[in-house]
Amino acid sequence: MKKEISEKVILIIDDDNAQRDLLSRYLTRAGFSVFAVSNYKDAETFLEHAHLILLDVRLPDANGIEKVPEIKSRYPEIPIILITAYIDVRDAVQAIKQGAVDYLEKPVDLDELIIVIQEHIGTLPRKNAEAVNLPEDFVCYSSSMKKVVQDSLRVAPTNATVLICGESGVGKEWVAKIIHQFSERNSYPLVIVDCTHLPETLAESILFGHEPGAFTGAITQQKGQLEEANKGTLFLDEVGELPLSVQPKLLRVLEGAPFRRIGGTQDIQVDLRIISATNRNLETEVKEERFRQDLFYRLHVITIYVPPLRERIDDILPLAELFIKSYNKTLSPSVQRLLLRYPWYGNVRELKNAMERSAILANGPMIMPEDLPEAIQNYTPSTETQITSSQRLDEVEREAILRALKEAGGNRTRTAEILGISRRTLIYKLRAYGL
Repeated sequence: MKKEISEKVILIIDDDNAQRDLLSRYLTRAGFSVFAVSNYKDAETFLEHAHLILLDVRLPDANGIEKVPEIKSRYPEIPIILITAYIDVRDAVQAIKQGAVDYLEKPVDLDELIIVIQEHIGTLPRKNAEAVNLPEDFVCYSSSMKKVVQDSLRVAPTNATVLICGESGVGKEWVAKIIHQFSERNSYPLVIVDCTHLPETLAESILFGHEPGAFTGAITQQKGQLEEANKGTLFLDEVGELPLSVQPKLLRVLEGAPFRRIGGTQDIQVDLRIISATNRNLETEVKEERFRQDLFYRLHVITIYVPPLRERIDDILPLAELFIKSYNKTLSPSVQRLLLRYPWYGNVRELKNAMERSAILANGPMIMPEDLPEAIQNYTPSTETQITSSQRLDEVEREAILRALKEAGGNRTRTAEILGISRRTLIYKLRAYGL
């Protein structure tokens, strides 16, 4: 009897009847479609339908580790997670090198199982683009960026003005796009104004428009950005750079008043939502009289803070992989280590530029350390880390991971908690260090 296949199918290959039945019931209740078999021969019928495979290491008719490369050669896109009652780090390393994405020890911790499965076939960061149509290049594996997305989705249906704060290059524009996309205004335009390139002499014209003859060079009528954004969203990027001369007029529009184009006689009423972003401390700008206090209060009804990339270590490698995807390149383990230890003061923008440069310069399919910008290659952490001169940073980190693994008895979720990093970051580091 052929089983109906749902969107996400998990194939369990395990000869332990109790374990297989437990996992099958648990994953079915979690919303997955499950095929469960006791041997590899029976599993072959279902391989092509699977979105993820849970593979026992010891089967009556096969060695699970040896079957990993065979499955990956036929279905390279299917993640394979090994499950074993006989934990052997060497076997686990070998399996991951051959293509498995992870391994779990029996009896399987069900909470850990769900975390691992979600990492590969259905979490907010990667699959949310399907679930809620986030931009495909919006990466949020870190808990702090997940909160940014959650806050954005929560405020999106409202009409509140939003101020997005964070350093230059962290991705504030993408947050604005998410808010607009999930607002009731998403069928109307999102108009982006970069205030850093808004000359004071032209700022009013760009925002409010002008009539022919309003000033030298004004030959035709020109709608302003506020009119273009009518019924939609106006995004003022780096609003702290907005010239003081236009701030009072913008404030009146925010308060619902009509405006006129430069040289115009007709009142124009617009219905729009304003989202703004800044890398400055606007409270300081207000105190130093470079930004109007009343406009500041009107803009930051809701504030969303986007953390710098150096505080979102879980996002670094997924972003790097995204930026080199179109070049068909991969990151060598040594490059992964360099990317994770670099502070990224230029944030996502710096990472994007570095990855594109490196992908272009790389001779082979894999990006090597020598392909990276010199600043990244030669970066040395501060002496505040208290690492002895005879010890490399990666050696210290490797030893710390090994100690934490031992303390956690090989449990990766517990190891990540001990180290204060996410499980995903731990997996990246284990692979990078060959552990």
